[in-house]
Amino acid sequence: MIAQPLGLVAGEAVEVRSEAEILCTLDAAGKLEGLPFMPEMLQFCGTRTQVYRRANKTCDTVNKNMARRMENTVHLESLRCDGSGHGQCEAGCLLYWKEAWLKRPAASPRAGTTPHTSAPLVQLTRAGLTALCSNIEADGETRYRCQATELPGAGARLEWWEPGQYFRELTTRNIGLGTFLKAMAISWFNAIQRWRGGLPYPYVEGFIEGKTPDVRLDLEPGEFVRVRSIDEIRSTLSVHQRNRGLWFDVEMVPYCGGEYRVQRRVNRIIDERTGRIMTWPGDCIVLDGVVCNGCLSRNRLFCTRAITPYWREIWLERVVSAGASTYLGAHTKAKVLPNAKPSAGPDDRT
Repeated sequence: MIAQPLGLVAGEAVEVRSEAEILCTLDAAGKLEGLPFMPEMLQFCGTRTQVYRRANKTCDTVNKNMARRMENTVHLESLRCDGSGHGQCEAGCLLYWKEAWLKRPAASPRAGTTPHTSAPLVQLTRAGLTALCSNIEADGETRYRCQATELPGAGARLEWWEPGQYFRELTTRNIGLGTFLKAMAISWFNAIQRWRGGLPYPYVEGFIEGKTPDVRLDLEPGEFVRVRSIDEIRSTLSVHQRNRGLWFDVEMVPYCGGEYRVQRRVNRIIDERTGRIMTWPGDCIVLDGVVCNGCLSRNRLFCTRAITPYWREIWLERVVSAGASTYLGAHTKAKVLPNAKPSAGPDDRT
């Protein structure tokens, strides 16, 4: 059964279709229009939520510095992968949902009637769906397949100079006009800076040629931390913008100086390029409510994936619990325009 596109926009109420309805939309590879439906998503069948953003475009982490145009796809509010079907991966990716897997609630004024559907592509079962998530290669190592690893086949390449991609973010309510104008102003400023050989905004590159420093706080979930200033963080980075291999992304700059709660430590994630599980023995922290907003990035402006950045403990400092109660009401929001100006100094997740 394949439902007709719904034309959903950010903030709209939706209901996830039943397991049987969704399984009937999938091909033998467990995909619809190149996008896998994963077993971690089955727990949400029958639930009601709302559209977080329409996935008009997304950054491709398999192929660096590339964006892809997505069709009939949305992200739903707070629905992230728990990794239970993929080797306990702890990346916590925001899930992609094809509109065929969703429907408007009956009470919605735009619910309409049940759309015309075709015969099922295959009769895929829950067990069959789970079996498609991994395979053991000749070297005896397990390789996983998920929405992140299969993203190149789920959307067409999108070049940065195509103007329609930016305006779609406005018309589908993904971003407001103020955010749009600020982000475009930064983008044009940086384009001019690259042309004239100046520094981008914000400037985050480090200057360490050799081994980068390490500080351990042994943070635990629930603790509160303050993100250090951009200048403090830059002093810990190599000339390749990394600390002990972990990339400090420009989208993390707006959170500098803010206070946040530690959500979890990350020890293992799937490498999107190979499908292998990578284990990290060092410090790798995810902060509550801190995501990539896609407002400062080159070639992935307005990406909707809301990836959770990884933080080294050297980029953080503990805060006293006295101010923690205010966090529960409303934690610090990231700004599109950072307060700190770029200072003169001498796309990856890891």
